[in-house]
Amino acid sequence: MLEGDIGLKGLPLKEAPAAQAAGAVDGDGAPPGGPRGQAATMRVHEKYSTLPAEDRSVHIINICAIEDIGYLPSEGTLLNSLSVDPDAKCKYGLYFRDGKRKVDYILVYHHKRPSGSRALPRRVLHNDAALGARSAKQDQPLPGKGGQVEAGSPEPPMDYHEDDKHFRREEYEGNLLEAGLELERDQDTKIHGVGFVKIHAPWNVLCREAEFLKLKMPTKKMYHISETRGLLKTINSVLQKITDPIQPKVAEHRPQTTKRLYYPFSREKQHLFDLSDKDSFFDSKTRSTVVYEILKRTTCTKAKYSMGQGEGRKKDSALLSKRRKCGKHGITSLLANGVYSAAYPLHDGDYEGDNVEFNDRKLLYEEWASYGVFYKYQPIDLVRKYFGEKIGLYFAWLGAYTQMLIPASIVGIIVFLYGCATVDQNIPSMEMCDQRHNITMCPLCDKTCSYWKMSSACATARASHLFDNPATVFFSVFMALWAATFMEHWKRKQMRLNYRWDLTGFEEEEDHPRAEYEARVLEKSLRKESKNKEKRLHVPEEPTNKWKQRVKSAMAGVKLTDKVKLTWKDRFPAYLTNLVSIIFMIAVTFAIVLGVIIYRISMAAALAMNSSPSVRSNIRVTVTATAVIINLVVIILLDEVYGCIARWLTKIEVPKTEKSFEERLIFKAFLLKFVNSYTPIFYVAFFKGRFVGRPGDYVYIFRSFRMEECAPGGCLMELCIQLSIIMLGKQLIQNNLFEIGIPKMKKLIRRLRRRRQSPSDHEEQGKRKQRYEVDYNLEPFAGLTPEYMEMIIQFGFVTLFVASFPLAPLFALLNNIIEIRLDAKKFVTELRRPVAVRAKDIGIWYNILRGVGKLAVIINAFVISFTSDFIPRLVYLYMYSQNGTMHGFVNHTLSSFNVSDFQNGTAPNDPLDLGYEVQICRYKDYREPPWSEHKYDISKDFWAVLAARLAFVIVFQNLVMFMSDFVDWVIPDIPKDISQQIHKEKVLMVELFMREEQGKQQLLDTWMEKGHAPEDPCNNHNPKAHSDSCGSSGPAPSHAYCGDAL
Repeated sequence: MLEGDIGLKGLPLKEAPAAQAAGAVDGDGAPPGGPRGQAATMRVHEKYSTLPAEDRSVHIINICAIEDIGYLPSEGTLLNSLSVDPDAKCKYGLYFRDGKRKVDYILVYHHKRPSGSRALPRRVLHNDAALGARSAKQDQPLPGKGGQVEAGSPEPPMDYHEDDKHFRREEYEGNLLEAGLELERDQDTKIHGVGFVKIHAPWNVLCREAEFLKLKMPTKKMYHISETRGLLKTINSVLQKITDPIQPKVAEHRPQTTKRLYYPFSREKQHLFDLSDKDSFFDSKTRSTVVYEILKRTTCTKAKYSMGQGEGRKKDSALLSKRRKCGKHGITSLLANGVYSAAYPLHDGDYEGDNVEFNDRKLLYEEWASYGVFYKYQPIDLVRKYFGEKIGLYFAWLGAYTQMLIPASIVGIIVFLYGCATVDQNIPSMEMCDQRHNITMCPLCDKTCSYWKMSSACATARASHLFDNPATVFFSVFMALWAATFMEHWKRKQMRLNYRWDLTGFEEEEDHPRAEYEARVLEKSLRKESKNKEKRLHVPEEPTNKWKQRVKSAMAGVKLTDKVKLTWKDRFPAYLTNLVSIIFMIAVTFAIVLGVIIYRISMAAALAMNSSPSVRSNIRVTVTATAVIINLVVIILLDEVYGCIARWLTKIEVPKTEKSFEERLIFKAFLLKFVNSYTPIFYVAFFKGRFVGRPGDYVYIFRSFRMEECAPGGCLMELCIQLSIIMLGKQLIQNNLFEIGIPKMKKLIRRLRRRRQSPSDHEEQGKRKQRYEVDYNLEPFAGLTPEYMEMIIQFGFVTLFVASFPLAPLFALLNNIIEIRLDAKKFVTELRRPVAVRAKDIGIWYNILRGVGKLAVIINAFVISFTSDFIPRLVYLYMYSQNGTMHGFVNHTLSSFNVSDFQNGTAPNDPLDLGYEVQICRYKDYREPPWSEHKYDISKDFWAVLAARLAFVIVFQNLVMFMSDFVDWVIPDIPKDISQQIHKEKVLMVELFMREEQGKQQLLDTWMEKGHAPEDPCNNHNPKAHSDSCGSSGPAPSHAYCGDAL
């Protein structure tokens, strides 16, 4: 018997209407009988016994059809399908088939049915002339439609797993009905083997859950928002006129002068709320949130084979664990166990097309998710209204971050242009390019490399000045203050959004325990129970009543998991695995960087043997570019691997709640991806060229590969190349191409798979798909962690090494302009609608941002002092310069080496490559010359420069930290106008309740004057007396008003 084949069990024909009415779900709530009655109604094992023998093959759907034509009484929940197109009445899946009740949530499950069942309803339609007007989509006692099985046909074979899932679904849906939700099933869909359960939350359930969740809803009271006056008002009006062309054409985005007073919903105080339009009082976002909370809270506690016989008994242990896991949690564990394959709220409708009814999704697509509106502000309030506060805060943060990148980009461009303008006046680069100096440099590698002239590195030296100039120091200080200002700006904007979205008093409640956590607790409790039983076996017990013993053990089993929780001892193996795995992954990253270093050394030696002069002259650029591309590919691949490993490591920890799981996952993923993305950059910035040694005494890796050196102009130019290629490559490939290409590829694979599973039916393909079928084909929402992660990594590129690449904010700005619309289009068009989640901040991401901002100050201080030549130039200018200029600086930074001191086998194979014999070659370091008494020892100049570098790090770090903290202290977290508005709301709320009390007192005084003396004047709950005084025929609560008391 199929899940859609829901009928009545062994009832005479005349008793069918009553039974069907008892099993039907009407608009007032759940049918009587509870879950057991529902399960009995939903399960059918035999057909009607009163049918004649010749009519035994008549399909049960015909009995339902008789009801539709008037023979049987029709209930409000069963659709009368006599219309030509029943799908148009329900707006193609947005409503139940009565066209009145809105679909708030969808549950999807897979079922097995025999081939040919899809055409069976159509076959019945043609065989029965009396039912010619009836649609092929039929009604069931659980309202819905599905493929049917003939009465005489045997039930299709079903394994115990499928039967158990079927049984759980029946019980779970029965419990949902008991919770007050209304359900309707659809199995006759265009997607083969997939059934849908539509869920609707009636008004009384919405009110009940809104009160439980403390949802703030709009009251009747409205108040004027205090406006700025004087000069600020003029400035704001001018800015509004200027920015009007870039404002989205959305009602929610217009400046509001009045605002409704919001208050946590209460059924006892419904008269306070604006209930003029009950259909729109709870929007679709709120309705789906309410249903999702019920789905999480509702449990299924039975499994068909948990206490069965035969084959089911053999599988008892596995099914028992699943059953109990399901019993402790709701829809989450059912999805994990495959009882349901998906659960999601519906989109509001289509977003493109000629005859599409206007809806919020279409408005978002036109004003937000289109690349043509990239220059406009985001309609954040509409995003929040459609997707919820958590997603709204992400896009608000992304918009604020992108806005703040504009001044950083402008300053970065100015710094870069300053470098371009002063490159011809830079004395050190002019000296390096001057052919008259004829400085001969020592070989860059052993044997194969020969001597070379410093003037050959002229282009690198001139390019280094573009990023290594005095303006770079100013830009580093500016970016540190920019990061602090951005954090304060976001805190203030976040408070404004909390006020606008009525989240000022919102506190996150402790989430439900995760299904995996409950399963581990149950497993631990069962082990503990079994140990106690073993102990009791060895201890003689007094004879007791068996029934009493059973009750006692049952009660102990119920309370067993309440006493047990996971401790650090239970998680110690997982913690140890986490530590070892993270250390191993970091070691893998370091090993890969070491492999790239060996590649660079080997590649440089190989290119040095090339006979082409052009190849030999561009060795550094070629080696650097190819090595960076290799690093980029490895980083992108390892990012995906590390993301999966971080999730696995978090799972084995078994966090208690979803929030704890998410925070632990974010921390691990960020740590691994941070190390993966920045390790190659850290190597170039702080390690390359630091441990090289000197000619005649070089440092070797594995005794074969000589450590590579920096160029004469320093490693800053190479750091700039490394940073720019990795940053731009990650943004272009990982953030954009992957986000566009992978979803489209998955969509294509799913489409091909569906075509292979179900052959195309021209009549079925011609039908318009239901809304829930279209949404089922979309990609499921996987959370905001990947979106935040890529932006945080980008924030690191913008702030950590900005001293070496002033154009980083500009490229980040250009990427984010595309990223906002790309993410918006993905959320609107390619993803299923996520469940709206309330949140008042961005969570752990804010702490990560603050940490990156603090780390950026330290790293930029070290980049300026150790990677660039800024400090050596200052030391030379004020300590060693003869005329107060930079003339002679290059010669001051170079040491001399006598070529006769080369170690055996390391001298160049072709010492006459330059056309003359070389006696003395130069290398970049502060060492004593070969004619000195302490030749090749570190000179005093080195210690002077090192002291200046360390002093700069200390001064720069403390100065910038102090300035950042000063900015943090000066700018208040809560804007003054918002704090005033919050205070005003509290005062208005007090006034509202005072007026309510006064209205009650007036009501009591009126009763006293008419001779009605209530027993308790302070708390009268007599609905009859109250209804009489109001002139109402029905009962009313004691707090209702007869007139306009407010």
